[in-house]
Amino acid sequence: MYSFMGGGLFCAIIGNILIVVSTATGYWMQYCLSGSYAHQGLWRYCMANKCYMQTASIGAPKLYPWSHKMASQITGAVLWFVQAYWNATRAFMILSGMACFAGIMRFSRSFAAGIMLLISTLFVLLAMAINTGVTLSFLGRRFGDWRFSWSYILGWVAMLMTFFAGIFYMCAHRLYESRRVVGSR
Repeated sequence: MYSFMGGGLFCAIIGNILIVVSTATGYWMQYCLSGSYAHQGLWRYCMANKCYMQTASIGAPKLYPWSHKMASQITGAVLWFVQAYWNATRAFMILSGMACFAGIMRFSRSFAAGIMLLISTLFVLLAMAINTGVTLSFLGRRFGDWRFSWSYILGWVAMLMTFFAGIFYMCAHRLYESRRVVGSR
């Protein structure tokens, strides 16, 4: 039982560190823009050795040859969508870190810790899925030469670590319950 709890605690601590590093750093995506390389994360993007806070748009919005009213409505909808996507990814990553930390704090209660770590896994999975889907379908088309970067990869590794931590804690709980039932006879 204690080996499962030790393995779960190790995976949870590493997973929480990876969630914090992935959320805080600015290398989720790298791309080439106007001949220079740029990178962006959840909070800011950097181009030509200057960093800017992440706002609703990345680069200048493209105007279409329709009327200005229709173009502004379409541009406004796209900007709202991009802002909502960034906010959702940020929120799920922060919730994941908080749930993982709560699971670490409940390490002596294996069932509660396992549930919190599996909830953390769900949150980081949602954040990574939202980021992947929007990046592939929308942002990837805007930039010709782009790739996911190391902060993004750390997010996926954190998801695996929190998942295995939750599984280890659930196995520890199951083992504890089976020993308790056998010992009461």
